[in-house]
Amino acid sequence: MKTSLLSAAALVALMAAMPASAADIRIGLQDDPDTLDPHQSRAFVARIVYTGLCDKLVDVSQDVEIVPQLATSWEYREEGKVLVMQLRDGVKFHDGTPFNAEAVVFNIERAMTMPESRRKSELSSVEKVEVTGPLEVTFTLKAPDASLLAQLSDRAGMMLSPKAAQELGANFGSNPVCSGPFKFVQRVQQDRIVLEKFADYWNADNIHLDKVTYLPIPDTSVRVANLRSGDLDMVERVAATDVATVQGDAGLQTAESVGLGYMAIYANVANGPRAENPIGQDARVRRAFSLAIDRDALIQVVFAGIGRAGNQPWPPTSPWYDKDIPVPKRDVAAAKALLKEAGVDRVQVEIQHANNPVVSQVMQMIQAMVAEAGFDVTLRATEFATLLNEQTAGNYQLSRSDWSGRPDPDGNLHQFVTCNGGINDTKYCNPEVDQLLNEARAATDTAARKEKYAAATAILDRDLPIIYLGHQSYVFGFKKSVTGFTAYPDGMIRLTGVNVE
Repeated sequence: MKTSLLSAAALVALMAAMPASAADIRIGLQDDPDTLDPHQSRAFVARIVYTGLCDKLVDVSQDVEIVPQLATSWEYREEGKVLVMQLRDGVKFHDGTPFNAEAVVFNIERAMTMPESRRKSELSSVEKVEVTGPLEVTFTLKAPDASLLAQLSDRAGMMLSPKAAQELGANFGSNPVCSGPFKFVQRVQQDRIVLEKFADYWNADNIHLDKVTYLPIPDTSVRVANLRSGDLDMVERVAATDVATVQGDAGLQTAESVGLGYMAIYANVANGPRAENPIGQDARVRRAFSLAIDRDALIQVVFAGIGRAGNQPWPPTSPWYDKDIPVPKRDVAAAKALLKEAGVDRVQVEIQHANNPVVSQVMQMIQAMVAEAGFDVTLRATEFATLLNEQTAGNYQLSRSDWSGRPDPDGNLHQFVTCNGGINDTKYCNPEVDQLLNEARAATDTAARKEKYAAATAILDRDLPIIYLGHQSYVFGFKKSVTGFTAYPDGMIRLTGVNVE
């Protein structure tokens, strides 16, 4: 008996001395990501998955400042035309191959040259990238580019295993191999994405989770119900109407951050045959549509006042916002006058949108509002990845979509409206806008950049290839047992330091 008691005591002592076991976390996403290839993808939720899967050269802080990740330091030289980066030592990709300067050069060149890459316009200022040391890379730029570091804090700066990328080519997204804290295990379309902890991660001591499962659940109320029932540990983008429910649950908590991006409606102005209609061909018709929308009412009714009405790619609180072009008030009479000037009475138009309840409610309100001005709107709800594919293919007239935003203003505009922009689904093309935005990239003085953006904004506000609606805040809901999570303005779910107790 005495021996048994001693053995039990020893066992208890041994268990107490052992580190607490890691945990699994289940995260509800609003949409199913598109491809899991950072150079090809464009979906917001794909970036959330990448935050666990693919480290970047640099990251952003809570204060939206550029901070080290795989690059430990950097320096601009030759009046901003050369960027030299020092890289982190001892980093491995998930297939065991080393991260080094050669890997960075491979990734940047892939992003710049692969036919399917959507990162080309983000890196268009790069003349070449070279290995200048085992852990040093040098970017030579065509002109100074104030936005480059911000681009490298997102998909353009995510590092993929060169070995895996060469083997899989354009199919890399089917089995992504990166260098983040978690490695890819499984994906079932429209059901789940599973990652597990990467034991050789350079910052593994601060990764306390064994497994991450991302589950796409477009219905916001269903996501919250799954959170409350315990089937999920965390959800992103809690609907404003559900915030009080989450905050009133003793087992749950919320975190919130003001987003960097926008909500918008994209107009197909030159992307194939579906652009051949009044709203695609006449900016006056697009302006009439915009004037028929009560943006403040959308924010108050759908988002319970959490957010801001907007009409530019950055919110009215941003230093880049042009106060000379204020958010337009709803003016049905002016909208009707513009339609009359354009020679049309009533305009039939189809708007595609994501099939989640919040977006659907926004679109139903807009449908009713613009009808008073002369627009007969048909709504087409679709799964989000399909919506993005339809935008790319030009199979739409108007398309309602969000952009999560970037720390530099260039990331909210250049790739959407320049003639060869990587996400220019409207196919809007104005050489004057291109010149202004390219000059804004090259300017190092903030005042000079703001002047260029203001001039471009004035043109875009006249042409309206994109009709901006407003700006959301990101609200996350999660169990009280989830510790160490912090909300960031980019809306990403960073899992370093996070645990489920």
